[in-house]
Amino acid sequence: MSRSFRQEINAPGVPAPRGHFSHAVVVNDLVYVSGLLALNDRGKIKDPGDARAQAATIFDSLEAILAAAETSPEMLIKLTTYVTRIEDRSVLNALRNERWPGIRAASTLVEVSNLAGDGAAVEIDAVAARRGQG
Repeated sequence: MSRSFRQEINAPGVPAPRGHFSHAVVVNDLVYVSGLLALNDRGKIKDPGDARAQAATIFDSLEAILAAAETSPEMLIKLTTYVTRIEDRSVLNALRNERWPGIRAASTLVEVSNLAGDGAAVEIDAVAARRGQG
């Protein structure tokens, strides 16, 4: 029986988490990515209200976090997307297909009344697998 392995990941080049949490935690080759907002280097929301621009920034951060966890978008298992306007769904789906064509992770999209940051229109969390080591 294998022993559980837990590793906290904070990716270089991604704004530091704004709370007591890590960008991601790896347990037994599964990568659990915290909810990501489109933050600038000062921890403020980039492109307030612009879901497409924010999602592009979030995807950049997600790719950096996955790389720091020794995996990639091809290994995404599940994405959960929170939006303040359900009408942004088609724009976000198009961006995701443009960015990661052929990657069809399980997905949930939820409309919420507010997110943790003035002007935040999108937040995304994810689960990914790491490639087998042997």
